[in-house]
Amino acid sequence: MQATAIILAAGLGTRMKSSLPKTLHRLAGRSMLRHLLASCETVFDRIVVVLGPDMEAVRKEAAPHKCVVQHERLGTAHAAMQAIEHFGNGEVAVLYADNPLIRPATLRRLLDGHTPQGLSLLAFRPDDPACYGRVITGPNGLVERIVEYADATPAERAIDLCNAGVMCGAATEMQRWLRAVRNDNAKAEYYLTDVVALARADGRPVSAVEAPADELAGINSRGELSRAEAVLQGWMREVAMEAGVTMVDPSSVFLSADTRLSPDVTIEPNVFFGPGVTVASDVVIRAFSHIEGADIGRGSTIGPFARLRPGAKLDQDVHVGNFVEIKATHLASGVKASHLSYIGDATVGTGTNIGAGTITCNYDGTHKHRTTIGAHVFVGSDVALVAPVSVGDGAILAAGSVITEDVEPDALALARGRQVQKPGRAKEMRAAAKKGKN
Repeated sequence: MQATAIILAAGLGTRMKSSLPKTLHRLAGRSMLRHLLASCETVFDRIVVVLGPDMEAVRKEAAPHKCVVQHERLGTAHAAMQAIEHFGNGEVAVLYADNPLIRPATLRRLLDGHTPQGLSLLAFRPDDPACYGRVITGPNGLVERIVEYADATPAERAIDLCNAGVMCGAATEMQRWLRAVRNDNAKAEYYLTDVVALARADGRPVSAVEAPADELAGINSRGELSRAEAVLQGWMREVAMEAGVTMVDPSSVFLSADTRLSPDVTIEPNVFFGPGVTVASDVVIRAFSHIEGADIGRGSTIGPFARLRPGAKLDQDVHVGNFVEIKATHLASGVKASHLSYIGDATVGTGTNIGAGTITCNYDGTHKHRTTIGAHVFVGSDVALVAPVSVGDGAILAAGSVITEDVEPDALALARGRQVQKPGRAKEMRAAAKKGKN
């Protein structure tokens, strides 16, 4: 039978103080919703996302999964009810999009954690239970009830097992319990947690599946978002190092959820990876480099203080040095761009050397244009290549040149003003200046 995940994503997230829906705020370059979807996609056969009205951006992020709309925000049980026709005949888990760090293994344990016709829920033991609802268990370890902090006695508040809000049960039973939830409370809302009491009233076993607190802490504010980011970064760094990546100072390296690092990559301190980065083996990324949307070939060296922007593709043994920026450019094997250069919208052939201060002038104010530089070209320092322009294999571009026309293979191109020297003139100028002061 199919297992279905219902993800509640209709909340406005007013505590985030943002015009962006809460579930679209990002962790490691990926939205909270997309993190949870990625975990659910490995465990559940069907996923349904419950949106609020006018949340087209969330609908787009949830694609290709089914979305339903909660037109009135009348509580979490009411939100889950909007998806009831999609429950199917198997198991149903209800999750929250602002609880994005739940790992697939935990979701599998949740599915396995209840008996037929029973209910299972996720629980955790945070360092500070604070105002979380407490999970009260009996001598047999089964859940007897959930007590909200405001209603708990001092003895109940001393219990550190807390409710994460995520629960799972058979589809037919979940439908019946959700329909029975009442809104006779101070906020006149339908609460998902009431399902626990309804299951118990039916004599059904309710089990608590404990999971690490780091996975289950919800995100409702910018501060909680930053703490979740720290947790996620720690997980990803550990995974990378266990796979053979060296990080000199792991706490200063920031990864994206899709960063792909091969064994024997070395990363120095203060390196940032944006989305879409793949790094092959034996690459060294030196300190203070910023990399996004880039594919880095084996044996290359990046930085320090280098920037690789989207569309940067480096073949093997490429050297991109300090204060060099690469954008939408293919650098073939053995290319060196060691100092203070901008190479954008370009193709650079094998073994070419890019001198310090070189720039490709790729933008004319309206359109971007490409520069093509052949193999084994020597580009002198402070050369400007005004695109569109092409340089043939083996050419030499003299330092200080502004290249506006194509250069033939093996040609020497000079495009600069002739130096004029006036002997003794500097001495005369200094004397005149000194006389003017007197």
